[in-house]
Amino acid sequence: MYYKDLEVWKESVELVTCIYQITSNYPKSEIYGIVNQIRRCAISIPSNISEGVVKHSDKETLRFLDIALGSVAELETQMIISKNLGFIGEYKDLDIKISKVNALLNGLIKYYNKQLKDDTALVP
Repeated sequence: MYYKDLEVWKESVELVTCIYQITSNYPKSEIYGIVNQIRRCAISIPSNISEGVVKHSDKETLRFLDIALGSVAELETQMIISKNLGFIGEYKDLDIKISKVNALLNGLIKYYNKQLKDDTALVP
C-alpha cells in the first residue's frame, strides 16, 4: 500500500492547505501562538499517515495512525477555540473536511487492527 494512493492522505493534505489559507487571516499577534499550533497539528496528520503506512509492521503503522488521529482531535479543538475567540466565523466546510479525515482515518485504523488480529490468529 502506497500512502499517496490513500484517500485519507489526499484529504488530509487538502485539509492542511485549507488550514493554511484560513489561518493566514488570523491576527498577526497569534502567528507564534494558536496559528503555529494549528498548522503544526494539521501538518502532523498526513505526515504521520505517510510515515506509518511505510512501516514494515502493522503494529508500528497503527501507532502512527493513532498519532494522526490525535492530531485530528487536536485540530478540531483548536478550531472550536478559534471560533470562540472570534478569529473565525462558522466553519461548516472545514468541519466537514475534518470529520471526513477523521472517518477515513478510523476506517484505516480498523483495517490495520483487523490485519493485526488476523496475523496473530495464524501464530500457533
